[in-house]
Amino acid sequence: MPTIHFLDVTNRDGVQTARTGLSKFGKTMVNFYLGRLGAAQSEIGFPFLFHEVPYVRAQLALAEAGAFGGLRLSGWCRGVAGDVEKAVGVRAGGKGLAHYNLSISTSDYMIANKFRGRLDRDAIVREMTAAVRAAKAGGVETVGVNAEDGSRTDDGFLVEFALAAKEAGADRVRYCDTIGGDTPDRIRERFARLAGAVKMPVETHCHNDLGLAVANSVSGALGDLDAGQDAWINTCVNGIGERSGNADLLSTILAFRHGFGLEDRVEIGDALDLSWARRFALWASYAFGQPLPYNQVGVGRNAFSHESGIHADGALKDHGNYELYDERTLGPFPDDRHAKNGRVVLTGEYGGKAGFRHVMDGLRVEPVDDDLAFKLVQLCNAQTGRPLTDDELRFIGEYPRELALLFPGQLD
Repeated sequence: MPTIHFLDVTNRDGVQTARTGLSKFGKTMVNFYLGRLGAAQSEIGFPFLFHEVPYVRAQLALAEAGAFGGLRLSGWCRGVAGDVEKAVGVRAGGKGLAHYNLSISTSDYMIANKFRGRLDRDAIVREMTAAVRAAKAGGVETVGVNAEDGSRTDDGFLVEFALAAKEAGADRVRYCDTIGGDTPDRIRERFARLAGAVKMPVETHCHNDLGLAVANSVSGALGDLDAGQDAWINTCVNGIGERSGNADLLSTILAFRHGFGLEDRVEIGDALDLSWARRFALWASYAFGQPLPYNQVGVGRNAFSHESGIHADGALKDHGNYELYDERTLGPFPDDRHAKNGRVVLTGEYGGKAGFRHVMDGLRVEPVDDDLAFKLVQLCNAQTGRPLTDDELRFIGEYPRELALLFPGQLD
């Protein structure tokens, strides 16, 4: 039976959000939470960019040490062979990223108004297939090719593009609703036709300009299943992303778990643990500096709150009267030291060893390397510009040697 998988792009599309940002340590924590949650894959960033290289090496070392569980790490590149060759050369311990997505625009609109005569359809196929071959020659295990603006690309060229990619060695094609204009019925039909024609999975990559990113992701995935192919769904934590955002990770998971009519029709291929959902969402809100809306699905302050008489009466009798799923499945809310009122001792950029030891003892953490962990707390706090959370401090204590790769030349 075809299955559904979640490929989160917070560390690539999410961090491109205007008026926000995330440190390299913050991006590392996204991978930590995705691993705990049980997502299949994290698109960790741009390995061909000079400032991402130490971060990529640290992620490779952390993955090797088991810090992310079974999470697969993937890189993103333009569909340009030179970028790919540069990216696959980034290694740690002799290993590079085993998974990549390569992107190029495919719609006539972007051919005319973005490339402006520099590329036509034939050139796009040539560029993309050369990039796929470069990735495979560099030892990459799986390659997805991104049809940017796929929702404005006609069916005939989408099939031609995907079949050429498959022949060059690609394993999936990513259909990008780049400007967020698709609708659920349309995208399901298009996915079923495309996946059926090329006989490989089609990834959903949906933007939320019409508020339909989650609905479109669910429908596109159903189109894959209609064609007998696995479905891969791109998500971002808390629905962040460019402009109005991307498909929200938790909302999409909950839709498949609790959406009426889907119970016996779909199978999630990832071993998900939603008891990490609240900790991840609240951490991401804090780290990105983006407050969660009160009505954020599952994790907002009002997601399980009742006031009106009829609702309150019903919820007091049985929460199932007015709640679709049990809020306890989403795990506890964080109760971090840095958020406590009154007297509290913290550790950070300007802290000393006594404060560091006090905090770690309070968290019952015995760092693998005490001196190195102390320095990393200072560096990570300096990088993030905010107090470190309890999960971050625990992570530093457990993996200081791998995290040290984030700071080449600073810990010698």
